[in-house]
Amino acid sequence: MIPKVFKEVIDLGDGREISIETGKLAKQAHGSVVVKSGKCMLLCTLVSNYKQSDVDFLPLTVDYREKFAAAGRYPGGFFKREARPSDGEVLTMRLVDRVLRPLFPKDYHAETQVMIQLMSHDPNVMPDAMAGLAASAAIQLSDVPFETPISEARVGRINGEFIINPTRAQLEESDIDMMIGASADSVMMVEGEMLEISEEEMAEAIKFAHEAIKVQCAAQVKLAEAFGKKETREYDAEREDEAVEKRVKELTYDKVYAVAKKASAKHERSAAFDEIKAEVKASFTEEELEDFGDLVSKYFYKAEKTAIRDLTLNEGLRLDGRKTDQIRPIWCEVDYLPSTHGSSIFTRGETQALATVTLGTSREANQIDMPSYEGEERFYLHYNFPPFSTGEARPLRGTSRREVGHGNLAQRALKNMIPTDCPYTVRVVSEILESNGSSSMATVCAGTMALMDAGVQLKKPVSGIAMGLITDVESGKYAVLSDILGDEDHLGDMDFKVTGTADGITACQMDIKVKGLSYEILVNALKQARDGRLHILGILTDTISGPNEDVKPHSPKMISRRVPNEFIGALIGPGGKVIQEMQKETGTTIVINEDPVTEEGIVEILGVGNEGIAAVQAKIDSILFKPQVGSVYEVKVIKMLDFGAVVEYMDAPGNEVLLHVSELAWERTENVSDVVNMGDVFDVKYFGTDPKTRKEKVSRKAILPKPEGYVARPPRDRDDRKPRDNRNRDNRRDDRKPREKRD
Repeated sequence: MIPKVFKEVIDLGDGREISIETGKLAKQAHGSVVVKSGKCMLLCTLVSNYKQSDVDFLPLTVDYREKFAAAGRYPGGFFKREARPSDGEVLTMRLVDRVLRPLFPKDYHAETQVMIQLMSHDPNVMPDAMAGLAASAAIQLSDVPFETPISEARVGRINGEFIINPTRAQLEESDIDMMIGASADSVMMVEGEMLEISEEEMAEAIKFAHEAIKVQCAAQVKLAEAFGKKETREYDAEREDEAVEKRVKELTYDKVYAVAKKASAKHERSAAFDEIKAEVKASFTEEELEDFGDLVSKYFYKAEKTAIRDLTLNEGLRLDGRKTDQIRPIWCEVDYLPSTHGSSIFTRGETQALATVTLGTSREANQIDMPSYEGEERFYLHYNFPPFSTGEARPLRGTSRREVGHGNLAQRALKNMIPTDCPYTVRVVSEILESNGSSSMATVCAGTMALMDAGVQLKKPVSGIAMGLITDVESGKYAVLSDILGDEDHLGDMDFKVTGTADGITACQMDIKVKGLSYEILVNALKQARDGRLHILGILTDTISGPNEDVKPHSPKMISRRVPNEFIGALIGPGGKVIQEMQKETGTTIVINEDPVTEEGIVEILGVGNEGIAAVQAKIDSILFKPQVGSVYEVKVIKMLDFGAVVEYMDAPGNEVLLHVSELAWERTENVSDVVNMGDVFDVKYFGTDPKTRKEKVSRKAILPKPEGYVARPPRDRDDRKPRDNRNRDNRRDDRKPREKRD
């Protein structure tokens, strides 16, 4: 039976469109859609169990995978099967998850899976920009409780004109690459990188993307209505008890307010809150705790959050005693680790990052192999968040999604400040040693200093700051918090991280929890973030004013040279013999790449000592050496022969040529040693290749004055030569006895 297909089309302008289709694939899922743009197709499915899980949170899994078959390719590696997700796939999962998760009911705890896969790839369409649309559309077709449709869109800007979902080629020309997630009413998530734009320009980009998202949300509603919107399923909601809530608040609010107002460190504050919680629980009987002990904990945290927020809104004070725009004390240090190529420590309050820099050749570039994109990164940043940084002991289970996301944010903040002519592959690693506040922004600051300490010629230093927002809809009050604590991250209405130079924003990440946030508040928050960034930037530049002029003595030095393709074979040698011997003798690393544009070889020479690099350059000069006809060169005798001397060009060791005995002097030379000897150094003139002998010709006598009265012997005419006498040879043949015949 032919399935009935339902479809909605979204016009993106300039001839592009996105279609959302359902009814053909994966019909046993609770919701499934195919989202298509050009040749790019995403399949998204949603399944949510009908039984609530025994946990107090939503066990939501958002999974995004790109199938290699979608691009007509095989997976790399020994096993020809897709394995663990790449960093690019993980980043897309995070973008979708951050927008979806807040819109499920807080008491909905059923195991839920959203699975998105790239089934067909189009090089002119970036699939991650449609993943949020696909996820939301699948949910709209199901009976899962969900507040409102959402979508995501990428925005770029070329020559001052904003573009929705630009191609990868357009993105290369754009000064903005931002992903915005929103419902029809509110912006909920922003993440991206920029080339030093202003706060107002960033707000304009968000507005532009939001208008496109509104159209995409409306299309989902139409599709669900045409398909037949299902009734929202019933589920076992969490218990509520107004009497218990009131009682807990009365016992909690004032005490928490007093502790919050008394400035204290993280562990002291946590211990004080734990004491209050214990006192509240002690006020209930054992029978009451058995009946609604879970509600007591729930209402305690609710009252605690309300008290802390009220303290900030009413008195402008925060948990550690700071004012709303005040930044915690900062101390920094560079060149802390003696063996690394660059290092720094950045400590802000109770957050500390130790950053290292490693310099290498193009061989160390980070290779990206995804169906939707193949390439390499010559600058990349890795972020590690060990459990001891928060005083915890947790199992180590590899790199988490959070670590991938935070590292990517810091990398995007710094990468456009790396000069395009930087010869190195640069790896930054950030180790978070303490955490109470934004460790990703500490990574940006530590990374900036470590890069400058390593001698990487940053265009401009970059700093970052994490900001918070607390609002009261009824009173209209709001407070923007600079340099938020970990506790303030959880209780606020917006968590946004902004990085930039003194001239503009380079990257941002925002999660907005309050509906209908005005752009006026957003711009004010961004401006307050700018003041904080500049304050931190001043401390960084006080620690290290600019990049060191050169790399450290123990760091590798690199020289890049271009070599015509015709000489690459000679440089490598048979079976790589020449290049391997050069590396062994000079203690260097030599990498040869081909420039597809100029069709030249790019030779990278990496070595700690300048002597080794100089020796490799001399060898390359020798291989590239081409003497010019009519030029004079200094040579050295390296071999004596009966008919001449083999000489080596002093400017190109290894390049040899025969100096014939007849070219040694104007006088007749009987013995070569009468004129030159082993090791003699003198000048010769180069005459090019002799067309008769097809050998290169050099002459010593050509640059010597002719002896007085010298007369050159005339060349002998070939016609005057006597004919060869073959008679004796013929007679010898006639005198030979005939060969006896064998029996």
